[in-house]
Amino acid sequence: MPRPQPEPVRPAPRWARKRYVLPALALALFLGAGIGASGQDTKKDTASDAKPAAAKPQPTMTVTATTTETVTPAPAPTVAATKTVKVTRTVTAAAAAGSGSGSGSSSGSGGSDSGGGSVYYTNCTEARAAGVTPLHRGDPGYDSHLDRDGDGVACE
Repeated sequence: MPRPQPEPVRPAPRWARKRYVLPALALALFLGAGIGASGQDTKKDTASDAKPAAAKPQPTMTVTATTTETVTPAPAPTVAATKTVKVTRTVTAAAAAGSGSGSGSSSGSGGSDSGGGSVYYTNCTEARAAGVTPLHRGDPGYDSHLDRDGDGVACE
């Protein structure tokens, strides 16, 4: 019977070697630190019996600390100014040219987007300040630029 040949021996990959080397280094570090610390304890015991050494001149160090205080300004008082707005409305009623003749413009006809009268509001805020909202088509002060959805009611 033929004998099986052993597989060739390959060197271990680097990561496999690190598995053994790194823990061994850590153990050696802790052992060295322990040995070094134990030697200091014996020196302290023997040093307490000995006389203190003569004082040697040493350089002196002076520390000067300077603090700077920053003052924050006090907050300015809040002023709430109220403004009184006076709105003057002039409403003029024009008499119809004929009674029931139908030649005058009625509020239901879609011929004109602006209502009668000389009142004009730049925006809905002015109309709300005047206290006339909502404005309907044909009312004094109604204009198409105030009616966003075009349903005939402005500043809803």
